[in-house]
Amino acid sequence: MNSIDLGLKEYEEVWQLQKELVAQRIENKIPDTLVLVEHPHVITKGRRSKALDVVNPKVPVFEIERGGEVTYHGPGQLVGYPIIYLGQKAGIKDYMRSLEEVLIRTLEHFDIQGVRKEGCTGVWVQDKKIASLGVAVKKWVTYHGFALNVNTDLSYFQMINPCGFDCSVMTSMQTLRHQSFSMDEVKAEVIKKFQKLTLHSSSGIIKV
Repeated sequence: MNSIDLGLKEYEEVWQLQKELVAQRIENKIPDTLVLVEHPHVITKGRRSKALDVVNPKVPVFEIERGGEVTYHGPGQLVGYPIIYLGQKAGIKDYMRSLEEVLIRTLEHFDIQGVRKEGCTGVWVQDKKIASLGVAVKKWVTYHGFALNVNTDLSYFQMINPCGFDCSVMTSMQTLRHQSFSMDEVKAEVIKKFQKLTLHSSSGIIKV
C-alpha cells in the first residue's frame, strides 16, 4: 500500500484529491493508497447528520458523502483517507471493523487501550471516544476514513454534537497520557499497521 503525507492541508483541497485518487484506483492506475493529513479547523457533516448537530459553527462546514453524522477536524488530529479496492472480498462493516483494529493496535503501541463500543463506530477508551470513522464507497473503492485525536484541542468539539454524542465524550492521546505526541511517530505507526491490514469477513481473514 502506498502512503501520502500531506502535512497540514485545507479540507476542500484534500476532498477533491480523494475523488481523483478514487477514479484512478477504479481504473487500476494506482495501488491502494493511504492519505494522511491534518486539516485547519473544519466541520464535516455526513449523510446521517442533522441540522441540530452543529451547535455553534465558527469554522467552515462541509456536507459530504461519507456515512455517519457530524465531526470536527483540526490541527493535532491525524486524519486518514484509505483509498482501497475492496472488490467483493468484504462488506463495509468488515472494512470498518478492520479500520478500528488498525487504530486500536496503533494506540496499543503508545500504551493506550482502545476498544470498540457495542452499537457505535469508532474507537473508545473506557467511556471516551478517541477516534471517529466515516467512509464512502464508489465502485468497490473506499474513501473518507478516520480521525484520530492525537494532540487535538478538544474545545472545538463544543461547536457540534460529535457523531450524535455530547461534546464531552471526546478525548485525545494527549489528554489521556498528559503529554504531547510526535505526529510523525503516530503516522509511522498507523502506516505500519495498515501494511498488515486484513479484512474480517464471514469467509475468514482476507489480506487486502
